[in-house]
Amino acid sequence: QVQLVESGGGLVQAGGSLRLSCVASGRTFSSYVMGWFRQAPGKEREFVAAITRGGANTYYADPVKGRFTASRDNAKNTVYLQMNSLKPEDTAVYYCAAKQAISTSLSPTRYDYWGPGTQVTVSS
Repeated sequence: QVQLVESGGGLVQAGGSLRLSCVASGRTFSSYVMGWFRQAPGKEREFVAAITRGGANTYYADPVKGRFTASRDNAKNTVYLQMNSLKPEDTAVYYCAAKQAISTSLSPTRYDYWGPGTQVTVSS
């Protein structure tokens, strides 16, 4: 089992940047595929990014491609989401999630563990 805690959210103006971090407990962090999701008020939770266990491959939702970058440091049990050129429509609660299987997934139902989330608000 793994516990996840996100940090790094906040209020930023459009065009600005934020870096989210997600720290995992446990000694098997490198065995998990990690994902980032977000949920805006009144909307369903949506996929943002995913990164494979070793960090060699990353996947992004179309709205964030070219602006967001996922990375991980398995020695620190941490996954990151660098968010640049932020837009008001990026405003949401951002969640990190861990998946035990080898393959990545865009579906939140495929992920086994979730953090409590961190709020990101982008003002226009």
